[in-house]
Amino acid sequence: MAAQKTVAKNMLWGGRFTQGLDPLMVQYNTSLPYDRIFYSQDIAGSIAFARANLNNDILTQLEFDAIEKGLNQVKEEWANNTFEIQEDDEDIHTANERRLSEIVGKDIGGKLHTGRSRNEQIATDMRLWLRDELRKMEGFLEGLVECSVSRAEAEIDVLMPGYTHLQKAQPVRWSHFLLSHAVTFSLELVRLRELIPRVNRSPLGCGALAGNPFNIDRHAMAKELGFDSLLPNSMAAVADRDFVFETMQWGSSLMLKISRWAEDLIIYSSLEFGFVRLADAYSTGSSLMPQKKNADSLELLRGKSGRAFGQMAGLFATIKGLPTTYNKDLQESVEPMLDHIKTVGDSIQIATGVLSTLTIFPEKMMAALAPEMLATEFADYLVRKGVPFREGHHISGRVVALAEKENVPMDKLSLEQLKGIDSRLGDDVVECLDYERAVELKNATGGTSKSAVREQIELLRKELAGK
Repeated sequence: MAAQKTVAKNMLWGGRFTQGLDPLMVQYNTSLPYDRIFYSQDIAGSIAFARANLNNDILTQLEFDAIEKGLNQVKEEWANNTFEIQEDDEDIHTANERRLSEIVGKDIGGKLHTGRSRNEQIATDMRLWLRDELRKMEGFLEGLVECSVSRAEAEIDVLMPGYTHLQKAQPVRWSHFLLSHAVTFSLELVRLRELIPRVNRSPLGCGALAGNPFNIDRHAMAKELGFDSLLPNSMAAVADRDFVFETMQWGSSLMLKISRWAEDLIIYSSLEFGFVRLADAYSTGSSLMPQKKNADSLELLRGKSGRAFGQMAGLFATIKGLPTTYNKDLQESVEPMLDHIKTVGDSIQIATGVLSTLTIFPEKMMAALAPEMLATEFADYLVRKGVPFREGHHISGRVVALAEKENVPMDKLSLEQLKGIDSRLGDDVVECLDYERAVELKNATGGTSKSAVREQIELLRKELAGK
């Protein structure tokens, strides 16, 4: 037996159709389960639109007052979780207008949609919601950068190995490592601050695609809703999802940075390194091995970066071949956007929690330093005596080779052995074997000396303040 058809009696487009919909098609088409999150934005847009139609003499003052009061009641019902969803409520726009008409009557409620399309409504709702969420995200990201900067300032004396190719390279400050990530996070903060105004542009008043026939004041509506500017072309306005795609590009870029940061801390928290230990609040154990303490928070951050990338790529594939202007494919921009924002927002907060509660072990970091990491110091020592760097590099390589031949660390070679490699290695060459000295010599802007690190801290604090 064929499935019972659903009649589209309350759907905003129902008058055109005389036959019912396949129940599966109804479910397939419905977006209310997720776009209900926009109830507040949809109502704010409706009130602004109604006010504009009041000023156009489409609505009387009494009608507008009834609509505004009714919509505020609808909003309260959503907020109190008392809104009763009906079978034909296919999206948040339909649900709100249907309930409004129940409250104020169809004669008044039916006037709300004059000159308006759901195409512009959903674009307006999404932009309003996303704008506010991105502003929250800005605060979260500022917190992560500030946490990094505060720890860098407090733990500036701690030395650790710096790595290239995951091989010990040169000694650096733990603070310098923290700031290496804080700088990349701050760049994403700058990009986010640039993104928000591009999201915060109004499509309201553009109709389905051709514009509004009642000379509606789009500027007044935009001002009421807190938009920075208008989208200037009605066709582009209703079809545009670049604001979602760009948000996902930004979120994916940030998650890439967070993933690399997490990977470093996963490595440093392993027993082989033991530089850091995660708080219990951000770790889990093993169901089999009682000694295990797993960095699950960091692994999830690393894993969820792939989720963010996939959402971005999926939306790109959805919109890349669409004809002008609005197509129902664009409905597929909503769910990924909602999940992307939650994933990225949660990730920033988890990262901040991990970092703010992290325990470091300076003695293990110091113990991991190896004299061979100071080989470049010998070359630099010779450069200061006028020796070309390439020649100095060759001589320092011979020092490393001799230590390997004698099967001893470089700092166990005698002064006589060092002078035997090259006579220009004087009595003061032993100063090259001081880790603190090596770090402090890197005092050019961006380096790992205390003065350079403090300069970075100051710059990041200025960026946080928006200066």
